[in-house]
Amino acid sequence: EDDVTDLKLRYYEQQITLAKHDDKYLDACKHYRQVLDTEAVENNPEQLRAALQRIIYFIILAPYDNEQSDLLHRIHRDSRNSQIPHDAALLNLFTVPELMRWPAVAENYGPHLCETDIFDATENTADPKAHKRWQDLRKRVIEHNVRVIAKYYTRIHFKRLTELLDLSEEETEKYISDLVVSKTIYAKIDRPARLVSFEKRRDADEVLNEWSGNMKSLLGHLERIDHLITKEEMMARIQPTNKGEKAPTKVR
Repeated sequence: EDDVTDLKLRYYEQQITLAKHDDKYLDACKHYRQVLDTEAVENNPEQLRAALQRIIYFIILAPYDNEQSDLLHRIHRDSRNSQIPHDAALLNLFTVPELMRWPAVAENYGPHLCETDIFDATENTADPKAHKRWQDLRKRVIEHNVRVIAKYYTRIHFKRLTELLDLSEEETEKYISDLVVSKTIYAKIDRPARLVSFEKRRDADEVLNEWSGNMKSLLGHLERIDHLITKEEMMARIQPTNKGEKAPTKVR
């Protein structure tokens, strides 16, 4: 059994090395999850924490799509993350629809992340991939922020958008264009007006369907309100006017 476990760990170590070399972050995350499910790793606290950390690092480095988002939230629910609270806090930032400024992320998490072999904030490093992953982490933070802004804004002035993203206008336009091409968001840039619109143009059928749905909901509310008013009137009629006093009988 020990030989099988050793072979399994060596196999996934090779797979992780290949995934790191090819910048296939989602694959690396999945391989680390296989390592985590090994009994020998689960029984070794140091190896367990290292595997949990790297699962978090590579899932947040992976480009956003439905599979990445689903796996990220499943990893977030893993109770074992309590053993690595600092990394779990970083993961949590990517699960809530709130802006996170890159300078604050770099200040609060950078020193801790760069202590590992996964990240390096300096460009002249022995492992160029470590610095590239640091740059990719910045990209994921910015892309997360763009998705959040697209969720809450229909239109926003370009200057305000650059302030929220902590980017230059050129970088802001590049990130928006990349997310539009990947169909992560819908956006149109009006350069003369300096506006970015996140509202998707709808055809007449979509507008009519929405109006019909809203009217149906409104009529349902009115019907319920009418029912409640009628119920209150009926209750008022059968209540005595004063406590202990019988309701007067009508004289024919």
